[in-house]
Amino acid sequence: MDVDRDLHWIGHASFYIDNEDMHMFIDPFDIRAEKVPKADLILITHAHFDHCSKKDIEKVIKPDTEIITAPGCLDDAAYKHVTIAKPGFSKSIIGIDVDAIPAYNNIDGRLSFHPRSNDWVGYIVTIGGKKLYHAGDTDYIEEMNSLKGIHAAMLPIGGKYTMDVDESIMAAKAIGAEITIPMHYKHLLGERGSGSG
Repeated sequence: MDVDRDLHWIGHASFYIDNEDMHMFIDPFDIRAEKVPKADLILITHAHFDHCSKKDIEKVIKPDTEIITAPGCLDDAAYKHVTIAKPGFSKSIIGIDVDAIPAYNNIDGRLSFHPRSNDWVGYIVTIGGKKLYHAGDTDYIEEMNSLKGIHAAMLPIGGKYTMDVDESIMAAKAIGAEITIPMHYKHLLGERGSGSG
């Protein structure tokens, strides 16, 4: 996998991965393109509307699309191939290894947005020997300190609902990914996109 060629930021926390004949979306949201590839795999990190958007899932789903989602997202949807992922979940599907990593807030003032008890997740996706980490909506949490061998890390920086830029820099240093991609900023009311310095 060539990350520069195959990993595409759609906006907010939404990404598209095009790896040869495999198409994958993570948190498809606010998809504006008229022609969109149909997904072989969709990963959903948590139940908030800007990550679990049924309108956007409908734009990319096909009859045999596999969906891996955190609890509470697609409970009432009638999709065929849905698997619930909690922290610790691991599955190999269509040649891709998917591991669910905890995603939660641990900073006062944000604790109610993404409680640890919800079992919401980020994902490590291994494709062609490359590990991609999509953190989901989270603060800099202790579990990030044990992540190793990450090629590209997608980390939120918005500050209102997730870690801010400075916290994300600390997380990025702990993770040690070759590439760090900021996400989840300047899209929702109250989010920032700049650090304190």
